[in-house]
Amino acid sequence: MSPEPTTSVSATPGGAYIHNIGYRHYDGPRLGRAYARRSLFSQSLRGAYGLGRSAKSKVLPMLLFAVMCLPAAIMVAVTVFTKAGSLPVGYTRYAIYLQAVIGLFLAAQAPQSVSRDLRFKSIPLYFSRPIERGDYVASKFAAMASALFILTAAPLLVLYVGALLAKLDFVDQTKGLAQGLVAVVLLSLLFAGIGLVVSALTPRRGFGVAAVIAVLTIPYGAVSAVQGIAFVQGSESAVGWLGLFSPITLIDGVQSTFLGGISSFPNGLAPTTGAGFVYLLVTLTVIAGCYALLMRRYRKAGL
Repeated sequence: MSPEPTTSVSATPGGAYIHNIGYRHYDGPRLGRAYARRSLFSQSLRGAYGLGRSAKSKVLPMLLFAVMCLPAAIMVAVTVFTKAGSLPVGYTRYAIYLQAVIGLFLAAQAPQSVSRDLRFKSIPLYFSRPIERGDYVASKFAAMASALFILTAAPLLVLYVGALLAKLDFVDQTKGLAQGLVAVVLLSLLFAGIGLVVSALTPRRGFGVAAVIAVLTIPYGAVSAVQGIAFVQGSESAVGWLGLFSPITLIDGVQSTFLGGISSFPNGLAPTTGAGFVYLLVTLTVIAGCYALLMRRYRKAGL
């Protein structure tokens, strides 16, 4: 640590004064970019749940976390006391049923993660050394995806523990849990990318909240309505392809094709295997595209 600065004043022949306040250069360890990335990731992840912020900032994320876990606890209780042979809801479908809660969490926390930095023009402070734009985007993306994964994976663990307490088959439940975790990983990455891209378009948090909700709900409502019409008119082959145009139906198509889940499409119609590969490809493309758009957005942000 540098010693306490001491002040001395000397006069020059011209009457000017030179103040020497005794500061020294920092000689301690420099932790570098990796430490800065980890710090930004940790701070962003904690911020998504209100940790390290005011008490009122913790209310909504913790409430939504409890709402996500409560149905799982109720299902476990019913399964244990009725000695049922299976869980009421499969692991891969749990997040599909509670998509509204996930959407509210994302709409509340994605703008909080990036909009404030844009609004208060603190981006140039981040981009001063040693952190770079790629570090900022990677840390924010990873933190939001991790926050969503915690939100969606926790109730699956509750279901799994409850299933074992109910003495359901260990192998089947472990396989189901693994499939469910893969599904929520994809969902977390997809939703995090979409939420951050939409939120980064405006420095106004309120606009970001409304925009995220609109992007998640309007396509889902439109796709569901058109799928219903197509099914009634006998165009069953079109039902599977229409799911490509909504984030949550993309995940539904992947989980019903590859992860042993039951489709939420009309009459439980799942995409064909070929269509399932298209669903997976589109999902991965959207995730990568969102990351690329964030990198482009922050090339000039705040400068």
